[in-house]
This record gives sequence, C-alpha cells and structure tokens, in this order.
Amino acid sequence: MATESPVWCITGASSGFGREIALQAVQRGHRVIATARDVSKISDIRQKGALTLALDVSDAFDKLAEIAKSAIQEYQRVDYLINAAGYILEGAVEEAGSEEVQRQFAVSRELLQNGDHRATIAVFGSLGSWIGGASYAFYAMTKASMSSLAESLKEELAPFDIRATVIEPGYFRTGFLNPGAKASTAERIPAYEDESTPSGQVRKGLEAHDGKQLGDVKKGVSVCVDILTSSGIAEGRELPLRVIIGSDCVDVIRKKCQSTLELLDSWEEVSVTTDHA
Repeated sequence: MATESPVWCITGASSGFGREIALQAVQRGHRVIATARDVSKISDIRQKGALTLALDVSDAFDKLAEIAKSAIQEYQRVDYLINAAGYILEGAVEEAGSEEVQRQFAVSRELLQNGDHRATIAVFGSLGSWIGGASYAFYAMTKASMSSLAESLKEELAPFDIRATVIEPGYFRTGFLNPGAKASTAERIPAYEDESTPSGQVRKGLEAHDGKQLGDVKKGVSVCVDILTSSGIAEGRELPLRVIIGSDCVDVIRKKCQSTLELLDSWEEVSVTTDHA
C-alpha cells in the first residue's frame, strides 16, 4: 500500500513565509490546508489543490476550535502544523493599547488539542526574538515568546512523539514592511516621531528596509521545508530547536550570545552572592 502524502496545516498563508510554505508543500506533492483571514487571497493556492479555510488567529477560542475540527476532519491528521500568521506592530511601549498588544499573539493551541496524529509543530520567531529595540517592543516580545513556546513544547510533547521548533528568519524580502501590512499604534506621541530619538530612527529605518531586505523567501522556505521533513539538505539530521535562516540573523544571535557571556563574566562575582549560606 502506498504511503499517504503528509498533511500540512498553515496559518497566515496569504503572504510571506506562510504562503511560500503552502506553495512549496503542494509542489512536493503534499496535502495542504491553507488558512487566511481572507480566503480570496489564497484562491490560487486552492487552485493548485490545497484546501483553504478562513481563519483569523486572533478570534475567540471557540471559533478557533471550529476551524481546528474542520481541518482535522478533512484528512484525520495533521503532520506539520505551521503557525506563520503575524505582523509587526510599530510603536513605542506607551503608545500601544491593550487590544493592539493582544492581537500580536497567535494561537496553535486548538489545533494541537484536536489532533491525535504524531506531528511536527513550527511557530515563527524572528531576528527580533533575540534583540528588542525602540518602536518594536511588542513585536520583539511576541517573537521571544514564540521561541520560549517552542522550547517548552519540545520538552512537553516529546513523550507523545510530537516535535516542536521555532523558525527564526532575519530580514526577508516579503511584504511584511509594506505600508498596507505594517501596523502602527493608533496613538502617536510627538516625542517618538523625532528622528533624533531611537524610536524615530527605527521608524525611518523600517521604511528604508522595505523591499531591500537581504533574504530570499523562496530559498529560505526551501531550507525550512527540507529541515522540517528531514529531506534534501537536512536528510539524516535531527530537527533542531531553532531553524535559523538568514546571514543577518546568524550575526545578531552570535553577537547576542557574546554580549550575554560578557555580561555574566562582568557581574558573576555579584550574581552568585545571593544564595542561602
């Protein structure tokens, strides 16, 4: 009996990495459940053979549960759950409202609860998982959370033969920073608009980066799919906790590790004085 092709369930398939993962999975002959808030934006993926579902990851949990059940019922399994939905919220910490912050978090919980097939879960972090900065605090916070989530899921789900990883890209040439995709806080405080401040410099810098990012999305996704499926360049290798793509991301992580070690060395004599005798 021929082995059934694996099933992918991908959130945020209307653009960027989610879209390209869906397309490359279909090209490899795999079955794909692609979701997006507006399914008309993924009609071409449906025409290539994917099942498409409307899903906003910021919806209430009961709505997410309905979508999760629909996805599982279609193929009775999900082999690769990819949570690629997300966007950058540009704004200083004191400019952001609670609802704007809440929408930065995406959810994999319902699909995990509704699946019983041994699978791989991949969430998306980024270069921003490793370094925070002015005007993108909430983006960095949520991406760091995705990294911690994957690390926790990897240990928590290992007894059930479910793998977890976080994909951490550097700057890739997607529509992520396009004016129509990049969200800014509703409140704008004049002091942070000043280009002499770190916030003002980042805001200007994001505009300058748009369309000039170093990373090639097709190349990045090809590497990701190979690593997730242990094929191609990753054949015979274990799934790593972090799938790091982009030379800029490698550079940022290396510098972060070095600076953290320097911090530990500098303060170690003080840090170790707080234990019970």
